[in-house]
Amino acid sequence: MSYYVEITKKAQKQLLSLPDTTQARLAEAIGLLAHNPFQLNLNVKILSNDKEAKYRLRVGNYRIKFNRNDSKKVISIIKIGHRKDIYK
Repeated sequence: MSYYVEITKKAQKQLLSLPDTTQARLAEAIGLLAHNPFQLNLNVKILSNDKEAKYRLRVGNYRIKFNRNDSKKVISIIKIGHRKDIYK
């Protein structure tokens, strides 16, 4: 049930600006998300009032905002950042 992951250039830039240990944690979480986005142990929530993305994945103090297309099995990562900055 693996999904294909697309990362926007903006999200790539945001990910690469983070410390290496944080990058590794986020990359691992993205891999788990791609393998099975319906896992209950992943901290995924639906964003009700967000114009960019429909879902968010929580990894410690960082958030990954993404959209999921179940018919095409594609996850599009829109934005990655610290929880205090991601929703602005």
